[in-house]
Order: sequence, then structure tokens, then C-alpha cells
Amino acid sequence: MSAPSTAFVKSYQDTITMLAQQMDNRLRSAVMVDTNWTGEEKYYDQYASDSMVEISSRLQDTPVQDADHRRRRVTPRYFVSNTLEDPFEALQMLVDPKSTYMQAKKAAINRQVDALIIEAFNATAYTGKTGSTSVTLAAAQKTTVGGGLTIAKLTKANQILDAGEVEREDRFIVVSSKQKEDLLNTTQVTSSDYNTVKALVQGDIDTFCGFKFIHSEQLGTDSGSRRLCYAWQKKGMQLAIQKEAEGRLTERPDKNYAWQVYVRIALGVTRLEEARVVEIACVES
Repeated sequence: MSAPSTAFVKSYQDTITMLAQQMDNRLRSAVMVDTNWTGEEKYYDQYASDSMVEISSRLQDTPVQDADHRRRRVTPRYFVSNTLEDPFEALQMLVDPKSTYMQAKKAAINRQVDALIIEAFNATAYTGKTGSTSVTLAAAQKTTVGGGLTIAKLTKANQILDAGEVEREDRFIVVSSKQKEDLLNTTQVTSSDYNTVKALVQGDIDTFCGFKFIHSEQLGTDSGSRRLCYAWQKKGMQLAIQKEAEGRLTERPDKNYAWQVYVRIALGVTRLEEARVVEIACVES
């Protein structure tokens, strides 16, 4: 004979486990970061190259060349995350979830920063005195060769950056797990690159073909469902923080004194120079 249902005891874990997700920020250290921002918009002044004029006669007038000043505009975007801990549900829980809520929101902030940087690689940038002139990433800065990520594509990305006289230091590439797998599968076992790529896939190293690899599963796709990876030099991207991430844990009298877990951040991202960014389209099979 079975025991009455009231005799059964429900057993629950006394901790809350975070599900698998990106917790850290991965791209912030690979771009220019400015935390000194007040006002509605921010402008970054730039200067293009100069050229020399030959003096061909005695006592010739000194030539005057126009200064080629340029600038890029950043506009702030605001993001918040807010969760209420129901006071009556809290009485029935074995654990206090507020610290877990805050931990999850910090992870959300980190992912949001990465998402905006990734978006800005190929987004319209705004230049000119008032930031009203739109600039897109030119076709010359994009690789259109089919297939997944290969050493040939990495070499091509390096060549594009070299052709623009971009510094060789601080070059990065952001890829998904599938692109690292592509590299391993398309590199022959007999190749001298195989062991290096294997170490890259396993996480033992993070640099290959002159790029520091950054892993992200937030990369988008184009109209042909090709994964869009990006190679860049650090000076090509600007992250501007108007308000660093901050969190608040407060009671809400209007919600029966429920605890409110709240975080916010205000920031903007722009591509500073097209020559420093290369888009690499990769087929995923």
C-alpha cells in the first residue's frame, strides 16, 4: 500500500547553477576604449597623410598644402536589465537568488559590449565635421572566396591590411567555434601548420598567422547564410563608454517590498578607419 502523498518530501538543491553561456567580455581589450565622455555625442578627430612638394627653382615660393582633418562620430546607446524577486516566492525558496540575478546581468552586459563591437565592424560609420556623412565598409575590405575559414583567407586578410599600411602589431580576428574547426580540417596532417592549428583549436595558444584569435558565437551571417568573421587592427575600432556598467539592488515599496536587481550601461561603438578592418565570409556546412 502506498504512503499518503503528504509523507513525500520534496528535495531541492540549495544553490542555483548558471546555465552555459558567455560570461566574460572578449573584445573590449582588442579595441580602443574611451571612458571620458560627457554630452550627447562624441567626435574623434583624425588626420590623413601628407605629401611632399618638390622645390624646382631658386627662391621659389613656399608651397602651402591644406591640412586633411577628419573625424568620426559616436552616438550613445542605452541598455538596462531589471528583475524583481517576488517577496512571497522568496519565502518558499531555499536559496537567495539575488546574487545569481546580478551575476547573470553582469554576463549580459559583457555579451552586449561584444555584440555592439561586432555590429560596428560592418555598420555604417559617420564622418565629417558634424558627423553627417555616412561611410560603409568597402568591398575591397571583404573576402568573397567560398568555403570555410582557411589559411589562404587569413593570408588574404593580412595582405589587405598590409596594403593599407596598417601596423602589424595588435591584429585580431574574431571567429566562431566552427571556423576554428574548419582550420583544423582543411590543414593537412603533413603541413607544418597542423600542430599550431591543433593547439589553437584546443586553446593552448591564441595566435596564428599574425592574428590573435577571439572566440565568439555572436557573429552574424550575410544574405547567403555565410558566417561573417572580422580581422582588424586595434586602432580601427573605438568603444566609447558614456556610463560604465553599474548595478543596484533596492527594495520596491510599490511592489510589496520586492527586491529589484537592476543594471545599466551607456556606450557607443564606431569603426574609426575602413583600412584597418577586413570582413571574412565563411560558409558553414
